[in-house]
Amino acid sequence: MQFEVLAKCHTTRARVSRMRLAHGVTMLPTFMPVATQAAIKGLTPQQVEALGINLILNNTYHLNLRPGIQVLKEAGGAHKFQGWNHNLLTDSGGFQLVSLSKFTKITEEGALFASPFDGSPTMLTPEESISIQHAIGADIIMQLDDVVSSLTVGPRVEEAMWRTVRWLDRCIEFHQKSGEDDVQNLFAIVQGGLEADLRDKCLDEMIARKDRVAGYAIGGLSGGEEKDVFWRVIKQCADKLPEDRPRYSMGIGFAEDLLVCVALGVDMADCVFPTRTARFGVALTFKGPLNLRLSKHSADMRPIEEGCPCPTCSSGITRALLNHTATLETAAAHAITQHNLVFQARVMGGARDAIMNGTFPQYLKDFFANYFGDAGYPEWCVNALRSVGVDLLEGKPDTRVVSGDGAKWEYSDAA
Repeated sequence: MQFEVLAKCHTTRARVSRMRLAHGVTMLPTFMPVATQAAIKGLTPQQVEALGINLILNNTYHLNLRPGIQVLKEAGGAHKFQGWNHNLLTDSGGFQLVSLSKFTKITEEGALFASPFDGSPTMLTPEESISIQHAIGADIIMQLDDVVSSLTVGPRVEEAMWRTVRWLDRCIEFHQKSGEDDVQNLFAIVQGGLEADLRDKCLDEMIARKDRVAGYAIGGLSGGEEKDVFWRVIKQCADKLPEDRPRYSMGIGFAEDLLVCVALGVDMADCVFPTRTARFGVALTFKGPLNLRLSKHSADMRPIEEGCPCPTCSSGITRALLNHTATLETAAAHAITQHNLVFQARVMGGARDAIMNGTFPQYLKDFFANYFGDAGYPEWCVNALRSVGVDLLEGKPDTRVVSGDGAKWEYSDAA
């Protein structure tokens, strides 16, 4: 990996970087769509490429179960298997310790899974996780971490944090002995739950291993914790992580979350949100999400968003058609998925341009004003951006501030 910081925001911690990997250059900050099973649901690799996306995510745990490592080896790796010629990141399988916890037993050796398909046991050790990721051939690979729900409290959080550190050492050793470390780039994952002292201890341990990892992820969040706690953990980690390594916040997908994380110093994020929500008929726009299933869109002949360059909007597909077909015809899911992925790319591309031009604070103010409008700004976003010198309420004394996560959704035709 070649990682170069090209520009920094003069106010916030945001930055633009160039990350060169074996399958090309990816500009940061960026959002990574999730192709869990070596496919972004509803889209071909050629369609994804045509949207301007050049870094996606596959899941180690799921690809190990199906199609299996032997098939991936025979195909020549996951790039060839799925027809993807650009950069690829693999999750280690650690998240499945939470999402499939009823099938899992954690020991110091690793995680013993019962297959959700046939119940057969599978032991995923740090070494096995790296071995699987070697077979997949991803450009960025993640250490196996001991993941607990972000709502977990008590001694299990510290236990998981220290085990994550020990498992990192095992991942590093196996990766370096394999000879793959000159092609595949290993990222460490910072754990510690919502406890600042545990996060600090984990950060110290991970940073001490800086010369043996290519980058860092912030894990263990987006599990239902309060957003005002979430951003403080992100800031604590981003402030301390090395300047010359990419920083990846795992499981972040809402537009407001992405921009707050970028302002706090995060370079990369991934989430199933934009593709999953598309399959439920929800389109993402710079004025907020549109629930295209609502009857108020049934005779609307406008595109999802005027001026959007995505294939759906630029081809003239109307909100009325999508209202008619959403959740009923697969074509609607495909159309909204393409739009949503382009929306995410435009949000992050706009952030990169603004950072390069020295206008990122204004970009944030304009985005939040357009996105939330009269609905009110989420209080946690206001607090988070104030911590890095941007006051969304400056010159707006009458703007509403909404407590809680402040997410904006269309729930009814009256919305």
